[in-house]
Amino acid sequence: MFFFKPPSAVIGPGAPIVLPPQSARVEHEAELCLVIGRRCRNVPPAEAWGYVLGVTCGNDVTARDVQRREKQWARSKGFDTSAPLGPWIVTGLSVAQTSNLSITCQVNGQPRQHGHSGDMIFGPAALVSAIAEMITLQPGDVVMTGTPAGVGPLVAGDEVTVTIEQVGTLCNPVSAAE
Repeated sequence: MFFFKPPSAVIGPGAPIVLPPQSARVEHEAELCLVIGRRCRNVPPAEAWGYVLGVTCGNDVTARDVQRREKQWARSKGFDTSAPLGPWIVTGLSVAQTSNLSITCQVNGQPRQHGHSGDMIFGPAALVSAIAEMITLQPGDVVMTGTPAGVGPLVAGDEVTVTIEQVGTLCNPVSAAE
């Protein structure tokens, strides 16, 4: 299943994840993210990595209760501030180097998620290729690759940290809507 997040969902390191008042359960999802470096359309998996500029940390923040009651995921995954990314883009890694990176998430210093990129159902190159079969990826587009087990709720006052081996650490506070 593929879905889009609008530009208004994207925030950087240190920016607050603002909980939408329309949701009673917002959850973190630590993810390895692929940043597209050049226009990509109809590319076989063996060539897809050549279109990736680099990788970064991401948090696919999801209003889980909204997701469960609506058929489309646009609102549950695309609300403002639901796509923290960063802290930077790591370039020069081969697809092999990204094949078994540790991915962790902590909330208030407590471990919530731990997995490896090698556990993904579809590898990074396969994802880029599958998306580009029908959707032209443009430079700067970001592909979130999926999350390890252990997603859980966030509440105002939390601090959520996503760490990916060889990539970096993304930290964001969580706040209530004003």
